Amino acid sequence: MYLLVNIIGVLVFLGIAFLFSKDHKHVNWRSVLIVLVLNLVVAYLLTNFSLGRDLVKSVAEGFQWLVNVSYTGIAFAFPDWVHVKQMNFFTAALMPILMIVPLFDILTYFGIMPFCIKWIGRGMAFVTGQPKFESFYAVEMMFLGNTEAMAVSSLQLKNISAKRVLTISMMSMSCITAAMVGAYAQMVPGQYVLTAIPLNILNAIIITNLLNPVQVTPDEDVIYQFGGSSTADEQIAEETVDDRPEKPHKEPFFSFLGDSILGAGKLILIIVANVIAFVALAALISKLLGLINPWLSLEHILGTIMFPFAWLMGLDVNHAFQFAQYMGTKLVTNEFVVMGEIAPHINNHHFFSPHYQAQLTVFLTSFANFSTVGMIVGCLKGIVSREKNDFISKNIVYLFLSGILVSLMSAGIVGLFVW
Repeated sequence: MYLLVNIIGVLVFLGIAFLFSKDHKHVNWRSVLIVLVLNLVVAYLLTNFSLGRDLVKSVAEGFQWLVNVSYTGIAFAFPDWVHVKQMNFFTAALMPILMIVPLFDILTYFGIMPFCIKWIGRGMAFVTGQPKFESFYAVEMMFLGNTEAMAVSSLQLKNISAKRVLTISMMSMSCITAAMVGAYAQMVPGQYVLTAIPLNILNAIIITNLLNPVQVTPDEDVIYQFGGSSTADEQIAEETVDDRPEKPHKEPFFSFLGDSILGAGKLILIIVANVIAFVALAALISKLLGLINPWLSLEHILGTIMFPFAWLMGLDVNHAFQFAQYMGTKLVTNEFVVMGEIAPHINNHHFFSPHYQAQLTVFLTSFANFSTVGMIVGCLKGIVSREKNDFISKNIVYLFLSGILVSLMSAGIVGLFVW
């Protein structure tokens, strides 16, 4: 019976995404069905075979190595920030941007990044039926994280339409950074953390396809790069800088690198300001609600709202209520708060059955919460035009809804194979 409820739950999550769709008529159902089948196959392979998990783990370790290299530069300037038992959020998640963004900008400058986007995106687009950039971005954010992936894709974001930027923003709610994989695995079962990574990406494609279907013409389905000439597959974007209109199409390398590093620094400040504001405002709302009733808080309200969806995971009523409370806490604060709370008991099957353990771990393995909305909005403020940024700001609810539905879908699908 619980398996049947779990299956119905997955269908309900898809139905909710379709219900709130911005354009019901243009949903690409072929893409949805193909990616859904791929989702089921990946979930089965990752929960039943070690080879798939080893592949994901090796790629994650590669990106973790890159992040660790960035810590060397941070430690040179701020050794007491890095050489600690646990780095703070600013150092661990944001400071690596100072190296990662210029690195990927260098790859873009020399045409390597556009080449990778074009061909990896073309392969993914063939399978998923999505545009090349969106398809590549799904792979890119699987390990690089939301703000880092958006930052290194800034040239593309500046030149695609506002609706496509909204799709990218919605997808960005569902990823994690490679730097976090090891930290998560120390608190919750690592095999389900690794399983969640590709499932989140596939479900992000499905949910954004349903919530925000965008039709892209062949002329728009192009990859942008600095300087050069246009071809059928590769259109060139010219940089425009308001205060330097005389800037050449492709400026000297070291001038370009200096601009990239300064841009990365400004981006970090914008992101951290928005994160602090969003988290503080959420806390303020909870405190004000507490004045009405000590039990009232955003966590408890969201936990109550999430109860039916937790039950649709194929859980009994008691476990579903507990699951829903964890969901509410995670959405208002972050996944680390809940992981720290459950870490002592998550591997004890007297407290968490294998089904519950797998679903809770997968649900927690994403950045879908209020602070991530602030990070994405802040990141885009440093990248795209005011018009595009205003469009994203008007659709904040869709960002949050996308993040929740992707987490529910990933948890629901992995639950089908673990009992």
